[in-house]
Amino acid sequence: MKRKFRSVNFRPDSLGKISKMIEIVAEYQKQGLRLTARQLYYQFVSRDLIPNVPTEYKKLTALLTDARYAGLVDWSAIEDRGRVPDVPSEWSNIESLVQSALYAYRLPRWNSQPTYAELWVEKQALAGVLAPLAREFHVPLMVNKGYSSASAMYESAERIVRASDDGSKPATIFYLGDHDPSGEDMVRDIETRLVEFGCSDLTVTKIALTMAQVDEYDPPPNPAKIADPRAKAYIEKFGDSSWEVDALPPDVLAQLIRDAFEAAIDVSALDEIKEQEEADKQWLKDKLKERNT
Repeated sequence: MKRKFRSVNFRPDSLGKISKMIEIVAEYQKQGLRLTARQLYYQFVSRDLIPNVPTEYKKLTALLTDARYAGLVDWSAIEDRGRVPDVPSEWSNIESLVQSALYAYRLPRWNSQPTYAELWVEKQALAGVLAPLAREFHVPLMVNKGYSSASAMYESAERIVRASDDGSKPATIFYLGDHDPSGEDMVRDIETRLVEFGCSDLTVTKIALTMAQVDEYDPPPNPAKIADPRAKAYIEKFGDSSWEVDALPPDVLAQLIRDAFEAAIDVSALDEIKEQEEADKQWLKDKLKERNT
């Protein structure tokens, strides 16, 4: 919803950028997605509308804020994923609770699969884009926020071992992270630490951002972080540029994730479970109708 709270006098060049903001927001909304300010910035950079420098990020986010206050950009289109309240659940009546249960009902879909899988991402800014895909494939979505803590890794290992039949079948983590010194090293770090905590048959597969994707989609580069202790080895292998996974369009990320999961699952086994879910839901709907007659 667009709501005006302030009157702002914009320069013509600012109005041009706001017009592009509205266009990009509309593209995301058509996909049922919301943007972070940083994702909007990378869309501007990738379209050669602004250079990829920190000062431009600050100017664009300030302009975005003014445009929203002025009623030009939809407030609901932009989200701050680092500041989300924990709101208690509530329902207006028992029927609405049943409808919520029907929507949420899933059997353990990975029990019949030859492997167990999860979706992990380096950055919280992408959580809103990835959450619908995690639900689609019925997998946990783990947001690491950089190198994860020992507590989070221990708890993840416990969860993975339980879900993979106490480690009797292989487990895979499909991982998304930046192509920079730390982002490349995090794949190794995750696998090493989870194996240490008991995940004996584990593979961590980075599905984005890879060098092949950089070549194909040409996201805006950043200087490699020289202060990073892993920078020397990274620069020797890839050069002195790095790239952020946020810069890939959401439809590209979605397809990469779908391709990875669809290659890992037994579709017929999954379809059988989905059919049972629908039968269970129909049973509950019938019981609800009986109650109301």
